[in-house]
Amino acid sequence: MQTYDYLIVGAGFAGSVLAERLARGSGQSVLICDRREHIGGNAYDQTDAAGLLVHKYGPHIFHTNSREIFEYLSRFTAWRAYEHRVRASVDGKLFPVPINLDTINGIYDRNLSEAKAGEFLKTLAEPRATLRTSEDVVVSQVGRLLYEKFFRGYTCKQWGVDPSDLDAQVTARIPVRTNRDDRYFTDEFQWMPKYGYTSMFENMLDHSKIDIVLNADYRDVKKQVQYRELIYTGPIDDYFDLRYGKLPYRSLEFKHTTLDQEWFQPVAVVNYPNEFEFTRITEFKYLTGQQHARTSVVHEYPRAEGDPYYPIPRPANAAIYAKYRALAQNSPGVHFVGRLATYRYYNMDQVVGQALTLYKKLARTHNKTETSNGFDTEPDGTLGRRGMHHQPRKRPILQPARA
Repeated sequence: MQTYDYLIVGAGFAGSVLAERLARGSGQSVLICDRREHIGGNAYDQTDAAGLLVHKYGPHIFHTNSREIFEYLSRFTAWRAYEHRVRASVDGKLFPVPINLDTINGIYDRNLSEAKAGEFLKTLAEPRATLRTSEDVVVSQVGRLLYEKFFRGYTCKQWGVDPSDLDAQVTARIPVRTNRDDRYFTDEFQWMPKYGYTSMFENMLDHSKIDIVLNADYRDVKKQVQYRELIYTGPIDDYFDLRYGKLPYRSLEFKHTTLDQEWFQPVAVVNYPNEFEFTRITEFKYLTGQQHARTSVVHEYPRAEGDPYYPIPRPANAAIYAKYRALAQNSPGVHFVGRLATYRYYNMDQVVGQALTLYKKLARTHNKTETSNGFDTEPDGTLGRRGMHHQPRKRPILQPARA
């Protein structure tokens, strides 16, 4: 029976970052396993039959204000600059999202300046003493009409509940602007991995102290190896066998289509808040920068059942999670990290940050050394960055589960 320092459950961002850091930064042996047939978690991308690079589980746009996180990931990928733009289909027209000056003028048939738009929104706003729900957040900023046209229908489809029954944190993430800035994000670092996310993960996990098992349930894997500590990135309720009941998640169904035309829509993502069963259409060539005579799009359909994607932020669910968190805190030798294991709606950079924070905590027990510029050293003293490849390369060797 082979022995590892760490068994890591889940080969997405949280698991892969920790596997890389533990192996390269601290010389620890790691077995990382995933129930899917690939590494990369929901960020996994692949080429379709036409040779177009697509995101299997919907669009993943990297953005962060953390230089530390950006520089860390830059060890494993080259980048291409990309600023994400979204439109919403409302009343047969496409409007910028987040709401900006052009959105306001278009919906209300005005020609407001930036200064006047701010004053105009104040006349529309419905003040709330306490911002308790997602509806409270939006109507307190932009009033009822913009809420109904851009937010309510989309949120109902996406989350399966009315915004008046959904925690304020969902729509608190969405800005409202009175200028013409139509970028979806305003972070300092907005880039896409030049050769795709899968290539980045392959580079990250390419280390002699990392073994990988795919298409495997961790419960089966843990019976066949020995390990000192466990890092778990899956659903926390599943780890504890649903002791306090199932934590609710929203799932998604993705319908990919390759079209015999060069472009399909004017921006990467178009939201459909009020009509159709799907919530949005993504055209991947905007994200990848790929030049191709054909194009590939994906329609997203929110579902109540399926793979867990989004923890549903409601007070009753938070109460259930608190019970599981108490169990986790009393599970020696087990570390819970990532969106599913902590029941939080994190962006990719936040998950990377959470994983790096956990690594720093674990590294205190590993006699880890660091160079003055912050790069971790290998046990032989060579820099961790050395030998990293920014070109697409073969997948790391996959170790089958041992019988």
